[in-house]
Amino acid sequence: MSERFTHFDAEGQAHMVDVGDKPVTERAAVASGSIRMQANTLAMILDGGHKKGDVLGVARIAGIMGAKRTAELVPLCHPLPLTKVGIEFTPDPRLDCIHCTATAKTRGQTGVEMEALCAVQVALLTIYDMCKAVDRGMVIENVRLEEKSGGKSGHWRRSDFPDA
Repeated sequence: MSERFTHFDAEGQAHMVDVGDKPVTERAAVASGSIRMQANTLAMILDGGHKKGDVLGVARIAGIMGAKRTAELVPLCHPLPLTKVGIEFTPDPRLDCIHCTATAKTRGQTGVEMEALCAVQVALLTIYDMCKAVDRGMVIENVRLEEKSGGKSGHWRRSDFPDA
């Protein structure tokens, strides 16, 4: 890990990191997060009884779009040619929540962690948006990077670092 923040120059000014000299490698990142809700809200989503339609289908497309637009939302993030974005939802009736996992891949000079994290957040925000008329108390939580690979820093997995 770097011992300094890379998005600041020697004078402390924010700048976009120059990745031009970095080698092109296969890069991937996995992020996750959850949205907690009332039991009846979860049941409505899973039963397809929501008047706005397929909540998880719309949220999946939104998550993919979020990954693709990350550089427009995060000021110093490089625009990347994504080769894959996958969004998976796992309903958890025991905890009245839906877990979301996003995978982003590219072949490039910088990683796709931000794209995976953005995909999760936008997917979960879309669930909130579509269901807020029924349940304004939903909580988006535990959004985090789970794993990344590629580049100089190599492979990192959250489970390898218990305190991470």
